[in-house]
Amino acid sequence: MKAGTRALGVAESFRVESNAPSERGRSTVAGTVVRADRVLDGVGYRRCTVGDTDATEAICRLVDDLGRPDVRYVLIGAVAPAWYNVLDLSAVYEHAQRPVLAVTFEESEGLEAGLEDAFSGAALEERLERYRRLPERRAVSVNDETVYVRSVGLESSEGADVVRNFTPEGGRPEPIRVARQAARAADAYADSLVHSG
Repeated sequence: MKAGTRALGVAESFRVESNAPSERGRSTVAGTVVRADRVLDGVGYRRCTVGDTDATEAICRLVDDLGRPDVRYVLIGAVAPAWYNVLDLSAVYEHAQRPVLAVTFEESEGLEAGLEDAFSGAALEERLERYRRLPERRAVSVNDETVYVRSVGLESSEGADVVRNFTPEGGRPEPIRVARQAARAADAYADSLVHSG
């Protein structure tokens, strides 16, 4: 892969805005354009609602906001960010018109039990339907670590190569690592504005 190949990394950070369980918080979704040689080449932000179903739309809008036709891949650091805001990876792929890879970092029995504990009725069914449509999760060895990759728009073996090429050290692809830091920094800054007034 050429050093100048670019990927859009997407990650989020959320804080619940109230102690009342009925009140949802907001999540900061950060998108960072990072080259394979680790150069940061763009940053954008969107918001989604904790525990809702609007994260897919937020990512699609982030792609539009950044307006980067030179980005070759979209790497997302979750499939259910912002407390079970389950993504539709195929919808992101269709909107972005480039391969989408969701990379997670822990072994898991899956999200169905957690979804069933947290939701019921139509809200549960909608999330379960999205979750069950996700592509199969495959373990990928990266720098002596294991990550779990779901890919849309390219073969699993190609997806593994993309993840490895954007992970110069450790087990977290650089576009996702940088996006996560950007999301956390934005949340911390927003908190500082609230508490300084």
